[in-house]
Amino acid sequence: MAVPMEVLREERGVEILAPVESRHADLLDATALALLVDLHRRFEPRRQALLAVRDEVQSRHDGGELPDFRADTRAIRDGEWSVAPIPDALQDRRVEITGPVDRKMVINALNSGANVFMADFEDSTTPAWTNLLDGQSNLRDAVAGTISFQSVDGRAYQLDPRTAVLMLRPRGWHLPEKHVRVDGEPLAGALFDFALFAHCNARALAARGHGPYFYLPKLQSMEEAALWDEVMAYVEAEFELPAGTFKVTVLIETLPAAFQMDEILHALRRRVVGLNCGRWDYIFSYLKTLRAHPGRVLPERGQITMTVPFLRNYSQLLIRTCHRRGAFAMGGMAAQIPIKGDAAANLAALAKVRADKLREVTDGHDGTWVAHPALVAVARAVFDAHMPTPNQLNVMRDDVRVTREQLLLPCGGSITQAGFDNNVEVALRYMAAWLDGQGCVPIHHQMEDAATAEIARTQLWQWLHHPGELLTFDDGAAITLARFEQALATQTHILSTSTQPGANKAAEAASLLGDLVRAPQLADFLTLPAYARL
Repeated sequence: MAVPMEVLREERGVEILAPVESRHADLLDATALALLVDLHRRFEPRRQALLAVRDEVQSRHDGGELPDFRADTRAIRDGEWSVAPIPDALQDRRVEITGPVDRKMVINALNSGANVFMADFEDSTTPAWTNLLDGQSNLRDAVAGTISFQSVDGRAYQLDPRTAVLMLRPRGWHLPEKHVRVDGEPLAGALFDFALFAHCNARALAARGHGPYFYLPKLQSMEEAALWDEVMAYVEAEFELPAGTFKVTVLIETLPAAFQMDEILHALRRRVVGLNCGRWDYIFSYLKTLRAHPGRVLPERGQITMTVPFLRNYSQLLIRTCHRRGAFAMGGMAAQIPIKGDAAANLAALAKVRADKLREVTDGHDGTWVAHPALVAVARAVFDAHMPTPNQLNVMRDDVRVTREQLLLPCGGSITQAGFDNNVEVALRYMAAWLDGQGCVPIHHQMEDAATAEIARTQLWQWLHHPGELLTFDDGAAITLARFEQALATQTHILSTSTQPGANKAAEAASLLGDLVRAPQLADFLTLPAYARL
């Protein structure tokens, strides 16, 4: 249950509802607070209006309408135009690593040998107040080159002379920052993350020709992209930086955005440098957007690979769209982590990574993502072998023609009892760890974050609320609520008696997951009700 929070600090129209330790005081100084207030007052009405549009669009999909390319923006799709030139520092992005913003992770990711480190305040960071401020402090020290860390075993960590280029992923437009209120309203989490990072680092990064650079998540329309452009343009002017200094890459991780890739690039054309195939969130968005369409239920997650038609078509359309406009087409995440103690299983997992990266580079992607430092060299070897140039902007993919129907094709497959139980386990264990402050969790040799947990709980909801006849497992047994309750009880007991992350939050996570799966209406994001309990 949400607990009312006391206002601990109030000035200049902003209320801070959580303690600010002395080590974080300069993050929220008078200048930073003034910027937060200004951004909220200028842009919050637009944000709320765009979130209302999301609800309206989803209502139409629930009523039977399918997503489609927009008729009112055909001139943008058919026109000849390009995005602004890409900075030298971003010409080669063949391997990118992403992860949360804790101090050790920041150092290891920057030292990993990847070209880019995307510091993630969204899917792999629990937005506990201390996590957010520690993360901003860690990134400020990283930009300054002074970050260091000493582990409990005495190991010392510091930056190498050469490090990855830093990018920041703020939270999506839908997420609030409940610890900060302006004029009595919660501040947008996206604006909080972006503004504090810019306040601390924008001038220093701009001075060395490194942006600052951002990854923008969860966009669903060109209008949402345009709002980001206006926010960044305003802050550039406030900081007396040249227009277009802030550069962005956009994650195409929602089904609606796949139909507006040209439009999103156009809205951000003075600062966008690429689009990324955010595959896990994209699968989640497919499920959520088409939740009321009985013919589009997907099989269990392990069978939904990037080779199934709707994902293959989406990734190839992204490449064609980006390269036509002079922007990079970034590949998706390899979520595998090394398997210790089982050499055969580890070799099989690495073979899957190599096959995935080979598909990406031969299709024409300009780079790819990994979740673990040990996979950087694996992905780099594949891209080095097949992409001798810094990027593949010359690979135009004029052979690609993707229709609405091809973007919406459901894929065949099955639902096994083991796959069902795995969804319960992943959703439960992730939500428990998230409630305990950890937003990125290794489960069965996969790095699970909010996106993969969303797939798990959304599939459970859809399989149990499927319109018409009951769905069945591949062995003929019915998929029922009683079967879910049994699996949930079993997994809750296993977690609560273990030493896994979030074990002490197992019961609370089980209560939340049960509420989400039993609800007659699919919740938009699990992180919203979870945040109320944080």
